[in-house]
Amino acid sequence: MPDRAKILLVDDREENLIALEAILSSLDLVPVRARSGEEALKALLNTEFALILLDVRMPGMDGFETASHIKRRERTRNIPIIFLTVVDSAPDYAFRSYAAGAVDYLTKPFDPWVLRAKVSVFVELYNMNRRLAEQATMLRERLGAELPPGDADIQAAVLPELSRRLTAVEDELARVVELARKANDPTLVGPLSDLTHRLNHLRAGLDALS
Repeated sequence: MPDRAKILLVDDREENLIALEAILSSLDLVPVRARSGEEALKALLNTEFALILLDVRMPGMDGFETASHIKRRERTRNIPIIFLTVVDSAPDYAFRSYAAGAVDYLTKPFDPWVLRAKVSVFVELYNMNRRLAEQATMLRERLGAELPPGDADIQAAVLPELSRRLTAVEDELARVVELARKANDPTLVGPLSDLTHRLNHLRAGLDALS
């Protein structure tokens, strides 16, 4: 079984971290705490995360500065960030959040169901990207092996298995697309479109070999 997706929770207040963990407890993921921007950057050095929930208002390095460091690093720049802040924040906070590369911006107190739904979809996208990468690697390894010329028996054994695995990913993508449609969340359009394009490209390559 693959490792469960990890979510980085960044907030300087213990009670907020506890609340986030409680909201996300029903999801199949591993929450990882960071009490400051510096702790978050340190955690990102050696751990792969599906999503970052980042508080804007923190002493020292605030959320915007933390996000700018994350987006400058090659290894972490594509990790989606959802900013969290209190409702009485400065009116330009939403603009600054999106300018910093966030995929979304939620004000506290937020609806737990909304946050859970958003996190769930991003985790699903992360898991599908991971499985798609595994299928692509398997396809390259299987078809890149030195097979006897014209060995139809080996090809007949390999291609159906790869097609079956790819079909499972396609079915899962369809389910996530439906979840995103019901959530009516425009922030998911780009990631879903990119994943669909990659999946279609892989399917076309496999079909060409069949």
